[in-house]
Amino acid sequence: MFTRSEEFNRASSNAYGNQTYAGGGQTYPGYGDAGSDPSQWGTGTPGQVDQGRMTVDTVVQKTAISVALVFAAAFATWWWIGDVVENNFLNEDALGRAYMLTMLGAGGAFILSLVNSFKRVISPALVMIFALAEGVALGALSKVFEAQFPGIVTSAVLGTFAAFAGTLAAYKFLNIKVGDKFRRGVVAAMFGMVGLGLLSLVLSLFGIQSPLYGDGPIGFVFAAAGLVLGIFMLILDFDYVEQGVAAGLPERESWRAAFGLTVSLVWIYTNLLRILAILRGD
Repeated sequence: MFTRSEEFNRASSNAYGNQTYAGGGQTYPGYGDAGSDPSQWGTGTPGQVDQGRMTVDTVVQKTAISVALVFAAAFATWWWIGDVVENNFLNEDALGRAYMLTMLGAGGAFILSLVNSFKRVISPALVMIFALAEGVALGALSKVFEAQFPGIVTSAVLGTFAAFAGTLAAYKFLNIKVGDKFRRGVVAAMFGMVGLGLLSLVLSLFGIQSPLYGDGPIGFVFAAAGLVLGIFMLILDFDYVEQGVAAGLPERESWRAAFGLTVSLVWIYTNLLRILAILRGD
């Protein structure tokens, strides 16, 4: 998804300060004149956008909007479904609504993720709609897991943000650099897991249950591998933000970074939710 950005392609081809960006030091037309002096590549100040350029602050702002929409949609979905278990009895209607909204939200989010991934010019509206669809799916899915294992959702949310904070700290303090082999490996693994997920879904329609998404040892290993892959995806996100700020990408690219970060956080949350469920299951 990041490589669909022409500006990022120019930046990544000259990564880590080997030479100036944007065509021999020329500025991007229409986004202000930051020049080729690195001292002018500001990271922004709180509450202020740096003259149409992508900054750490603009990325934080856009990511906060995206994550807030996920939470808002998840809470609304959670409330609308109602109690899945009432007086120790299963509420079939609520469970049916939960499954329906999980499929609709996940399907819509998947389609929108493909659209956002292949668009050369990122659309803020589509990113926000994606966040809402993802929130619907997560709210319904979390409702089902919480009915089975009370308290699991809170643990998964806290674990997701702990993973985010830990990965960010490791990226900065260990000075992690992202190479082409690492990037290609992560993308290939991500497509592989998505492909296996779609294959498992198709097989389930014919009554064949894949052990990859079961609650046995194979399911646990697969979920743990997904969690590790989510951490690697976050590293790619941080690298994009770092290079984008240094290259002075247009401010709209902050939405691309926000989309990538949201996808990674959702990926980590769902795999962590599965791991906790398997550990707590019989």
